[in-house]
Amino acid sequence: MATSCARDDDRDFDSSELGTKEYWDSAYEKECENFEDVGDVGEIWFGEETMVKVANWIEDCDDIKLDDDIIDLGSGNGMMCIELRKRGYNKLTGVDYSDLAVTLSKSVAKSEGYEDIQFETGDLITNVQPNPCSCLNKQYKLVLDKGTYDAISLMPDDSISPRKQYLQTVKDVMTEGSLYSITSCNWTKDQLIDFFKEDFVLHSQIPFRTFQFGGQTGSTVTSLLFKLKS
Repeated sequence: MATSCARDDDRDFDSSELGTKEYWDSAYEKECENFEDVGDVGEIWFGEETMVKVANWIEDCDDIKLDDDIIDLGSGNGMMCIELRKRGYNKLTGVDYSDLAVTLSKSVAKSEGYEDIQFETGDLITNVQPNPCSCLNKQYKLVLDKGTYDAISLMPDDSISPRKQYLQTVKDVMTEGSLYSITSCNWTKDQLIDFFKEDFVLHSQIPFRTFQFGGQTGSTVTSLLFKLKS
C-alpha cells in the first residue's frame, strides 16, 4: 500500500512498502515456502512477457556474446538469469539484498539444472568500499535491472541518496564497452535519461506496447539500454 511522502525530491509518485527490505523478506519467505511445497517459483517482476522481451533483445544484440559476464541487480527469484541460461549464456550472476530471495533463486536454478548460475546476497546502496559482496567488485559486459531501481525509488522519505549510491554501484560494475539495461514502470524515458545523463549515453530502447490517452502516447513499461560515457 502506498504511503504519502513529502515532495522533497524529484519523484512524482508516493513511497511504498515495496521500497523496504522488510516487505521483500516477508514476500520471499512465503515464496520459499510455496516453492518447497508445490514448486511455485513465485512472481516474475513485470511479468513473463517483459522478461522475454528483455531476453530477446539481449539475444539479438551483436555486442553481447554467450560467454560474456552478465549480472542481474535485484535478481529476486532468479528467473531472469534462468531465462538467459536457457538461451546459452553461461556466465550469469544474480545479486539481491534479501537472503531469502537468494535462497529461493538457488533452489529454483537447481531444480532447472542450472546450478552454475551464481547468486549472492549484496547491498546495492551501501557506501562501504570495497563492497562487501564479492560479485559487486567485478565488472560485467551487461548489467541488468528489472524493477530494482523502481524499488529503491519507492523507499520512504527521500530516495535521492540511495539512488545516487545505486548509480555509483552500477558504474563500479561496468567498464568501457559495458551495457546497462534498466526496465521501469515508475519512471518515464525522459526521467531515466535525465537521471543517468552525467555518466551514460542512451544506446537503444526496447519497445513495449503503447497506449494513448488525452492525445498523449505512453507505455506502462520503459526499458532502456545505456552505455558508459568514455
